[in-house]
Amino acid sequence: MEQDTLERAARAPREAALRRKIEALGPWFHNLHLPGGVQTLPDSFIGGDFPRFKWLDIVPHLPLDMAGWRVLDVGCNAGFYSFELAKRGASVLAIDVEALYLAQARWAARQFGLERQVEFRQMGVYDVATLQESFDLVWFMGVFYHLRYPLLALDILAQKTRRLLMFQTLEMPGEDVAADTSDRPLDERDAFLAPGWPKMAFIEHRFAGDESNWWVANHAGVEAMLRSAGLRVRARPAGEMYLCEPDPASKSRHWIAHGLAGHAAGALKTLVEK
Repeated sequence: MEQDTLERAARAPREAALRRKIEALGPWFHNLHLPGGVQTLPDSFIGGDFPRFKWLDIVPHLPLDMAGWRVLDVGCNAGFYSFELAKRGASVLAIDVEALYLAQARWAARQFGLERQVEFRQMGVYDVATLQESFDLVWFMGVFYHLRYPLLALDILAQKTRRLLMFQTLEMPGEDVAADTSDRPLDERDAFLAPGWPKMAFIEHRFAGDESNWWVANHAGVEAMLRSAGLRVRARPAGEMYLCEPDPASKSRHWIAHGLAGHAAGALKTLVEK
């Protein structure tokens, strides 16, 4: 008992310094369990230990040993998923547009001793088209619905995927899927109103108080968009989550194979910079 008291007393100054640094780097969105037990956001507004509870759903579908895997983490935030994948041996390129999140992630990487396995860059998803490499695993969670041009982003990432793409987006309730969406006559547009027809709701203003939310798809729409990007769903780890792999037989890969997504991304970048 006395030894435990002495050890706690010895840890106290370091833990206090960690908490001050965490506060200085805030606000946080990812709850990271730092070495020694200090957490960055133990009381997430999302509820539970976020995003660890999502990771626990996904991890049974991933290899335990990912040595030799090259991973792209899109919208990495404070780096939770990047660190977990690096702990399995992967080499990770983690990107985000927010300097605050990258500062958190780089600091956390030093706490975990993972600076050499995870590289952080400030860049957007459309910029991935300019990267001169592909990836064994592309991590694309919690980003799609924040994008003004989501299908362009999905096409770019599908082009860069060698083995797996982990996808998650905000969805409408329900998992209905229409039996046949192959074609309709011009005067049968009421078919689009069916619950299982692939669709997305456009958010002109805000959703959940967040003006960066642009789209909410239904389940059928998500699966259709993944197929249209040349991907097939390999597993559903949990709601709104889709573990995908490239589908060599997909006719939709014409868009990707001819580099058209990259050309579109370049045009978009030129437009934004004007």
